[in-house]
Amino acid sequence: MPRQPDLGLEQKILDAASRLWARGGEKSLTMRAVARAAGTTTPTVYERYRDRDDILRAIRWQTRSELFAALTHTHTLRDAVRCYLQFALEHSFTYEVLFDSVGQPPSLHEPWPSFNLFRERVAEHLGGSPQKHTRLMLSLWGLMHGTAMLIIRGRFQEPLRGQAIHSCLDTFDGILYAAGRRHGIRQSGPKWPATLILGEEERSRTGDGNAAERKPQARKSSRK
Repeated sequence: MPRQPDLGLEQKILDAASRLWARGGEKSLTMRAVARAAGTTTPTVYERYRDRDDILRAIRWQTRSELFAALTHTHTLRDAVRCYLQFALEHSFTYEVLFDSVGQPPSLHEPWPSFNLFRERVAEHLGGSPQKHTRLMLSLWGLMHGTAMLIIRGRFQEPLRGQAIHSCLDTFDGILYAAGRRHGIRQSGPKWPATLILGEEERSRTGDGNAAERKPQARKSSRK
């Protein structure tokens, strides 16, 4: 009888690549290593993904889509923070891949749906346009991501794990409360530059004059 196609093979490849990347970084992620970890052959991996960057692009897109889908079912910002942390801890391998070099192309110029969802909800809570709150959202994002990575890399167990999560939730609420007061949060340093744009796909820039940012690469469609 002919061999039945493995309908979950692409997912196995992405899962294997995520584990390799999280454990050993860039050096560990070769097409041969991915094939071995996924229980398939190198030619089979190449049939589905052109190269390592293509695999990483697919992982980022899938992870962003799944995180966004989970967040859309929340009703409050506090629930969204809790959901974000839960997702990161339950998908630690793909979560780490998602944020590796997130501020550089091509990741910089890809959709950031969860970042934008949070920013829109912050704007609904405080008033004004979402873009007005980008700096505030960056600090809140740093709080959530830092907590998630501290738990993941620090291998936190209970009760420390629970304390870290609630500390993040309470601090998030505190920052949001301070931002909503009459004078808001006192800001140091220069104002947010017009050349620094986050979460807006091809328009996104970090404003450092990098030629790759002035002319971003077109996004390639991701396979699933």
